[in-house]
Amino acid sequence: MFKPGPRNLITDIAGLKVGNAQDKHLKSGVSVVVCEEPATASVQVLGGAPGTRDTDLLEPHMLVEAVNAITLSGGSAFGLDSASGVQAALRETGQGFDIAGHIVPIVPAAILFDLPNGGNKDWGRYPPYRDLGYEAAMNAATGDFPLGTVGAGAGATVAGMKGGLGSASTVLPNGITIGALVAVNAVGSATIGDSDHFWAAPFEIGDEFGGLGLPSPLPADTQAIRGKGMPAQGNTTIAIIATDAKISKADAKRMAVAAHDGFTRAIWPAHTPLDGDLVFSLATGRSETVLDQASYIELYAAAGATMARAIARGVFHATPEEGDLLPTWRQRRLQR
Repeated sequence: MFKPGPRNLITDIAGLKVGNAQDKHLKSGVSVVVCEEPATASVQVLGGAPGTRDTDLLEPHMLVEAVNAITLSGGSAFGLDSASGVQAALRETGQGFDIAGHIVPIVPAAILFDLPNGGNKDWGRYPPYRDLGYEAAMNAATGDFPLGTVGAGAGATVAGMKGGLGSASTVLPNGITIGALVAVNAVGSATIGDSDHFWAAPFEIGDEFGGLGLPSPLPADTQAIRGKGMPAQGNTTIAIIATDAKISKADAKRMAVAAHDGFTRAIWPAHTPLDGDLVFSLATGRSETVLDQASYIELYAAAGATMARAIARGVFHATPEEGDLLPTWRQRRLQR
């Protein structure tokens, strides 16, 4: 049986730090995972409308094997500036690859579309995401960090309610840890029909997102597609799946593919043409456990389950703020 790590966060993986920065008036923000040592990385994109930076180099056949950090940001294409801020922070602290005497931090990034969410996007000539990225990287630390309306999830929404930043971890029986960080901003719904029950309920450990389980009986309209009641383009769920296992870049690619199963278990529908759904993968290699074929299957299964839990936790922990266009999960539950 799977169990969470001591924090139930991606920072249960030794060697990873998380930083968040957000602006409540902007209703947007940035989240970053900083690797204490370069980590093996890859990516899988399954949504139809991605916004990315430096993802081509993460394919298994490309030269670069490892990265220094990964950035998740709101702000649509403007949010890609956030990676430049993260790069600046890492360069100041001497983190990066030494190339011909120059320190070059490798920081892939992905963005979600949160512009029409009630926040003030009249930022003038230059968007604030580079500064938010710098702040998030400088704040990055091991240990606990808040979930919900923070970082890249600060302005996130799903069908019918606010989304948010979620995280979860799993410790496998062989001692390997896997963790997820996700900004949930989907076209689809995180809950079943009109109920408060999360699609991810079968994977919940304890009451980490309310402990409601599945509704009984299941609603008759479980396949209904529910809109946000907002502009159709305001979407995309972006995530990081990470482990301390020693795996290759190709294995990391497969882990990112498997983590997308968590999207389909936690969001209905997922991977639509209007979502830029994407999962980055990271492997720190700090575990000495040697994986056999059965262990790889368990690792990939845990990637999907952990991601599903992280998605539900992001929505569950969202908090209300002035100017919101949608209620939080807790507000909607109280209104029933």
